[in-house]
Amino acid sequence: MLTYPGVVDLPESTLTFLTALLAEDRARHQTWRKLPSHDQALLVLVHLRKGERYEQLAAGFQVSVGTVHTYIHEAVRLLATRGRSLLAAVWTFAWTQSNFLILDGTVVRTNRVRAHNKLYYSGKHKYHGINLQGLMDPYGRMIWISEGLPGSVHDITAARMHTILDLVDRSQLYLYADKGYVGGEGDRLLIPIKKPRNKELPVRDNEANQTHAATRSQGERGFAVLKNWHIFDRYRGCPRRVGIFAQAILVLTHEGN
Repeated sequence: MLTYPGVVDLPESTLTFLTALLAEDRARHQTWRKLPSHDQALLVLVHLRKGERYEQLAAGFQVSVGTVHTYIHEAVRLLATRGRSLLAAVWTFAWTQSNFLILDGTVVRTNRVRAHNKLYYSGKHKYHGINLQGLMDPYGRMIWISEGLPGSVHDITAARMHTILDLVDRSQLYLYADKGYVGGEGDRLLIPIKKPRNKELPVRDNEANQTHAATRSQGERGFAVLKNWHIFDRYRGCPRRVGIFAQAILVLTHEGN
């Protein structure tokens, strides 16, 4: 396999942050690794940012595929444990920031799952994947991301399973969301006004929907930033690990810049 010099479009601070995290963990557990912490951190970032496969990384860093697997999952676990829980994220924001959050969901495409095909198949997106829910602040910065659920789970069902609606409602924050959350509980869930069958919306309701859409559109930036990490172009690992990878990348985005 041929190797070549490459570039990862991340700041040096991201590499420095992850290197320090790995070095601290090695010292705490007195573990030895073939590659120094700096090189392990670089390997992990190449995988997450560029989506390069284990075989490619093994050849480039001159280690085995098994070692690549160990390095990546070790770093992802460390990063994910630094993330805030839903409760911590919501209440921290409620005490210090604006009076509303934005809720949105996405389905990360995965390799075809032979078992339970229907469970992972998203009828909306027409492919197999994992449903992730994210909370964004009014500027579109993601403050929390959920664990993964099978792609067949609808957004409103996912929000209920993660207790997002109830928790945000109790925090006295308003929650902007799209039509995928119609039927959700709570007086503070703000969704577009549904168009009556065979009728047009009144001008006032159309204007309200336009204002709602302008506010909610900021939330799309959160998942747009997440999907700059090309491991999510088509996740090839175990579907059940999509959530922990997303949580790890969110920590890198917050603390590594």
